[in-house]
Amino acid sequence: MKAARLEAIGGFFVREVEKPVPGPDDLLVRIEAAGICGTDRHLFHGEFPCKPPVTLGHEFSGIVEAVGHAVIHFRPGMRITGDPNIHCGRCAQCQRGRVNLCENLQAIGIHRDGGFAEYVLVPQKQAYELPLSLPPEHGAFCEPLACCLHGIDMAGIEPGSSVVMLGGGVIGMLVVQLARLAGAASVILVTRQAVRRALAEEIGATGSFDPTASDVIQGIAGKAGLLPGGADVVIECAGVAETVEQAPRLARNGGTVVILGVMPQGETVAFEPFDLLFREVKILTSFVNPFTHGRAAALIAAGTIKVDRLVSRRIGLDELPDAVTNPPRPGEVKVLVMPGLA
Repeated sequence: MKAARLEAIGGFFVREVEKPVPGPDDLLVRIEAAGICGTDRHLFHGEFPCKPPVTLGHEFSGIVEAVGHAVIHFRPGMRITGDPNIHCGRCAQCQRGRVNLCENLQAIGIHRDGGFAEYVLVPQKQAYELPLSLPPEHGAFCEPLACCLHGIDMAGIEPGSSVVMLGGGVIGMLVVQLARLAGAASVILVTRQAVRRALAEEIGATGSFDPTASDVIQGIAGKAGLLPGGADVVIECAGVAETVEQAPRLARNGGTVVILGVMPQGETVAFEPFDLLFREVKILTSFVNPFTHGRAAALIAAGTIKVDRLVSRRIGLDELPDAVTNPPRPGEVKVLVMPGLA
């Protein structure tokens, strides 16, 4: 079968490899769609820890083709989405219920072969059923949505509150919708790209802001800004030093900041501790998807989250190295890899 392999940092190629054979607790899944994530680009550049050689792809869904003899709840022909983050269940963090901080965490598509391939192995405890009536592409949004749900849970958004999202990629677009579902009355998305600002307002944002047009702090949190005094919650979705530094300054006194975007490993940002202390701004960080993948699958299956508009283009496996090793095209939100495409 074909698979897109990170063979070393900076070395990403499509290869012919052996089709995997399911173990007793595994599902063999034929990939229908897999999403390209910013983390995949970080992996290529050596900015996020992984274990090459490995097949990338941690956002995926597909059809079960075969199951191991110990598999109980799944059978061939089902559509599933896979939670890529496999915790050990034994370490101190797992025993505390902090499975996303597992000391032995293994991720499909990072530490073990993932969904940028024609087939992938998924342990049955990591699989969640999706309806066969669902458009195949939609299942690939479950993993990023699950990560967003964890961030939203941490944010503690209350009905009637105000929320600012920094970043107009797929995470920002999903968080816009989740914030509205949580009851936020004002939802402002900040991004340079006009097409993304328009899209955000179409899917639920009450407003948007172009940070190149005027000062973002004054334009949002200033006396004459969109949210004078700042937002109740600010969610950083871009993983960029500039927006991480802006986030606390956009929060109101006593507000909450959630860092959801992934910055390259080793990069740092500057904060003014006195300002954070004096205004008692709470800064939280949100890592992957503890106990949220099932909820994400339910939201996707129900059509509650709009994802059709978030698909920028669909590509085959042979086009994947070019898409991963280069920056996203202007205006792109999510590129999906569909191995069935020629």
